[in-house]
Amino acid sequence: MSAVTNRVPVAPSGAAPSPDPRDTGRDSRRAALAWARRDPIALAALVLLAAIVVACAAAPLLTPYDPLAQDLGQRLQAPSAAHPFGTDEFGRDLLSRILYGGRLSLVIGFVSVGLGLLVGVPLGLVAGFFRRWDMPIMRVMDVLFSFPRLLLAIALVAALGPGLLKAMLAVGIGTIPIFARLTRATVLVIRELDYVLAARATGAREGWLLVRHVLPNALTPVIVYATLNFGQAILIAAFLSFLGLGVLPPDPEWGAIVDAGRKYLRQAPWLTFIPGLVIFAAVLCFNVLGDSLRDLLDPRLRRV
Repeated sequence: MSAVTNRVPVAPSGAAPSPDPRDTGRDSRRAALAWARRDPIALAALVLLAAIVVACAAAPLLTPYDPLAQDLGQRLQAPSAAHPFGTDEFGRDLLSRILYGGRLSLVIGFVSVGLGLLVGVPLGLVAGFFRRWDMPIMRVMDVLFSFPRLLLAIALVAALGPGLLKAMLAVGIGTIPIFARLTRATVLVIRELDYVLAARATGAREGWLLVRHVLPNALTPVIVYATLNFGQAILIAAFLSFLGLGVLPPDPEWGAIVDAGRKYLRQAPWLTFIPGLVIFAAVLCFNVLGDSLRDLLDPRLRRV
């Protein structure tokens, strides 16, 4: 009787083996662990920021109080088991107002940064790649950039009127020239690199070069700055609300909560200190993560 053998199919000698998805997952885990060991401060910032975002998103599950419900019999209560962060001048639970207000603050940051990306990055790409558009686009950006960002936001809100949407628009317009200038500077370098020149020599169309070769390689500094700018946008929005130019009462927003507690700084300091600490923690986390992301994406800055 002849022995029957099971033959394992063998790939042709010239064919490259297909990557194993399990190996890709293991590599991703190794990279994440290496990043955590190399930058534990950024890991702590990521955990703290994730906790803030999750707490704001799950506000109805974490607190039983309506952030707008008033109870004058409980006004200016110090932090306690019933009200961990105390109550404000109208007896409203401060923890509830901070959590619900965090939703508005995070939305303002996301929308304003998104507006800067959607408008500023295309303008910077066009100005840097098509030189005939460089002068008119960048002169407009220079006009916007000549105003301090906070002053520009105050002027826009003063002209448009206070409110959530107008505050997001005002903060977002201030980010457009920054993203446009950053993208243009990166494109001016990339457009002269060898692989772009080689692709142009083969007859590639300008639009295809821009989308296929220039844009993907210009996104690294843009992503890093977007992370840093998120915290700045939250801070500017909080300052507008502090001045009465942002989110209107009684809607909770971090800057508005700090402004409301300012009148009771001696009698109830927690009304100002606690939301101020939350703003400080959120902005600090975004800044630390932006620095870590820059080190991670830029090989020249990557620590050994």
